[in-house]
Amino acid sequence: MSTDDLADDLTQNTENAPPELLTRSFFFLCAVLSIATTVSIVVLLVTEAAKFFSATAPLVGIEGPTASVVEFLTGTNWQINNQEFGVLALVSATLMVTIGSAIIALPLGVATAIYLSEYASAQVRSVLKPALEILAGIPTVVYGFFALVYITPALKRTLFPNMGTFNLLSASIVVGIMIIPMVASISEDAMSAVPDELRQAGYGMGATKFDVSTGIVVPAALSGIFSSFILALSRAIGETMAVTIAAGSQAEFHNPLNPAAYLEGGLPMTAAMVQLLTGDVTGGGLAYRSLFAIGLTLFVITLVMNIVSDLVAQRYREEY
Repeated sequence: MSTDDLADDLTQNTENAPPELLTRSFFFLCAVLSIATTVSIVVLLVTEAAKFFSATAPLVGIEGPTASVVEFLTGTNWQINNQEFGVLALVSATLMVTIGSAIIALPLGVATAIYLSEYASAQVRSVLKPALEILAGIPTVVYGFFALVYITPALKRTLFPNMGTFNLLSASIVVGIMIIPMVASISEDAMSAVPDELRQAGYGMGATKFDVSTGIVVPAALSGIFSSFILALSRAIGETMAVTIAAGSQAEFHNPLNPAAYLEGGLPMTAAMVQLLTGDVTGGGLAYRSLFAIGLTLFVITLVMNIVSDLVAQRYREEY
């Protein structure tokens, strides 16, 4: 390369440096802003929740009524008027909705993903996958009214005539329907990433399409499928409006392993937060501060689930 060519390259790189630096700075600012937002939310939850608990309230300069950490984490009664703050009553309802929605969404979502990835033609896939994404874009309040107006009356007329108007079964069904697109879409992406050589090897050994789909493709995409499970269940745990409308507003402790409890109403954690915000709670009072204690509990649950998801995904991730 001649001296003139080197000079031209140097001049061109110098001219491109300012735009490149500006672009890099912009993306760095976006990353910092995202991290700062997350840190701010965590700090807010921890600080305000500390004002709620008697063990930490003096540390943040709060005087007046407080709640015990032990009673909050182990209590089964949630009665704001009686100053009873047992979060297990809320956690049990949230857990029941999550389990019920998982029973509906996980098998249907994986089956849909298998069909889209292995059986559907390109034309069918081009129609069904956007339809699933449209289903995911429906406002959650619409799902809640759908459960209240259609699902609950249908169940009362056919299977459970003694079911209440507000119940955890309808909430579980509608949340399960809501998270099916997330499971199906992410799982289908993971299955589509499996190399065709693995499929062809299975066919070469005489395996049927079903055998290849369930015995080769699904195990190879297991890390992505499991990640879709955790993300969908995190969405189910954090769902607000659908369960607020369908599950009711009475906080009762239920045994999540008792199927009959699904016919009764409950108060999931997110619905309890909505109830507190829309009620006559005094700003800065004990009931108001319990909002942040519930939010911190919900944050810890979802954080643990995401950590477990990452560990499992790393454990079973296949690199091709």
